[in-house]
Amino acid sequence: MSTTTTVPTLDVSNTPRTPLSRLVGVEIRKAVDTRAGFWFATSIVGLVLVVLLIYTLAAPDADKDFSDMLSVAGGALGYFLPILIIMLVTSEQSQRNGLVTFTLEPQRSRVVAAKFLAGVSLAATVMVLAVILALVFTGVGAATGSSPEWSVDGNLLFNGFVLANLIGIFVGFAIAMLLMNTPAGIVGYFAYSLILPIAVGILGALSSGFEKVAPWIEFNTAQTPLFTGDFQPSGEEWAQIATAGTIWLVIPLVLGTLRLLRIEFK
Repeated sequence: MSTTTTVPTLDVSNTPRTPLSRLVGVEIRKAVDTRAGFWFATSIVGLVLVVLLIYTLAAPDADKDFSDMLSVAGGALGYFLPILIIMLVTSEQSQRNGLVTFTLEPQRSRVVAAKFLAGVSLAATVMVLAVILALVFTGVGAATGSSPEWSVDGNLLFNGFVLANLIGIFVGFAIAMLLMNTPAGIVGYFAYSLILPIAVGILGALSSGFEKVAPWIEFNTAQTPLFTGDFQPSGEEWAQIATAGTIWLVIPLVLGTLRLLRIEFK
């Protein structure tokens, strides 16, 4: 006489997948729920406040317009917002929680998209706070004797503040995806944003031929027409932005994404 044992099974084939909005919310919480993430995000806003305070106290009254405050705030954000994104992207490797993340959401491309959207959302929040601080300190300047101009050129607002910081975020995201390590990503971004432009400037001063080639291969140089002059690049300058952007943004992002989709987490 034999008996047949039925092994219970769990059928999850009809279970709806996790909405992307929930994944984005999880990534935002992961970015700010840790002490490092929370205090770093807070310190970025604090840094903008301190920089604007020093500028308000030190700058001539003629240079305390809202556009000036916005440029100062944007300059401070440009160096530190990408680090927030780098920390968000590399959390799976640095905190060794990739196995948990990609078990709960096996489709890794959706996690990549969620990280990108979460990073942009956090950056947008910080940028809005920076604009508010710029308005506040413009008012402080007015209260201390200056006669600020409250209007701001639309090209300066979009190109010099919004687009400049978004490009920094995109580059930081691409570098983080490629390196998948927090210290390496931060060092790589500062090498790109600080050391590389200096090196290109020196080489351009030494060689007129290299000066002509630089905008085609170096993204910082190619972006210059977006943030200076009339903020309206010519056709050739747009081509330079597209070419250099492909080298420094698109290629690292594609390689990093392919690496993440194939890497084995332990």
